[in-house]
Amino acid sequence: MTLPPDAFLPPPEPSDPWDPTDLRVGQLLGRAVRSVEAARIVLVGFPSDTGVRRNGGRPGAREAPRAIREAFYRLTPDPRSGKAFTELLAHTFDLGDLRPRRTLEASQEYFGQLMAPLLREGKRLVILGGGHETAYAHFLAYVHAEQSVHILNWDAHADVRPLRDGRAHSGSPFRQALTHPSRRCRSYTVAGLLPHSVAPEHLHFLHEQHAHYVWRDALTADRITDLYHQARAPLMVSFDLDAVDQAFAPGVSAPSVDGMDPEHWLQAAYEAGRCPAVRSIDLVECNPRLDRDRQTVRLAALTLWTFFCGLAERIF
Repeated sequence: MTLPPDAFLPPPEPSDPWDPTDLRVGQLLGRAVRSVEAARIVLVGFPSDTGVRRNGGRPGAREAPRAIREAFYRLTPDPRSGKAFTELLAHTFDLGDLRPRRTLEASQEYFGQLMAPLLREGKRLVILGGGHETAYAHFLAYVHAEQSVHILNWDAHADVRPLRDGRAHSGSPFRQALTHPSRRCRSYTVAGLLPHSVAPEHLHFLHEQHAHYVWRDALTADRITDLYHQARAPLMVSFDLDAVDQAFAPGVSAPSVDGMDPEHWLQAAYEAGRCPAVRSIDLVECNPRLDRDRQTVRLAALTLWTFFCGLAERIF
């Protein structure tokens, strides 16, 4: 498997000074692998907010992959995990960010084509958006890999809106997945829905598609765990930061005044790491332009870190 050398923009370099007694994530990432072929985990960015703009939202999410990486790189490995967390980081390869194509649709298609060989080789993908249009690019990787997939979306919205003038946007990815002619999307569950943020027509569409949904006020710790225990493989998980209460995640295009608390949100990330069914995740809708003191960026970085904690516990 050879990826085009000009397909990706390089990731940022770690900014922390080297100190062997105080190593950080960015200094440990990829130490055991020299290429994507040797990696077990692949980190990659989809820096787009075209879909957000098309959906009437506020731009800025395209800046998130770099901002999230910079915050993630500065965290320490989990000292409670022994060598497991460090080993997982060492076997993670950061591809950088997709170099955008001329249109959103072309970028989504190209991303799916590039990621498909990685899925076929059994690698786990960690995708940084970008707006929620990232999730459709994510899904297309399974289409091009000729693999069926189940989808779990942590979100305040169903994101099953119709296309706008025939064009994809940040509110349409899961309608596109559910109606894709390949029929590769075998099931869709959205958890964290807010009743004042979901149109009746969207719920009707979910019922028509035999999809499942969980309201935010029904998300207990046990319910979150059960969603993963009941999941079928392979599972792609999408984490939309606008599901989190805006007191903790102000830097999103559509903030939620009564969204999830960080404890439940991070539990969802941890359980995704621990769940054997999970093959890939995306983290979307962080908007650094709208953030307050990098609060949302840091929550996004901690979401990644917590997912890696769960994955390290399972793999090593």
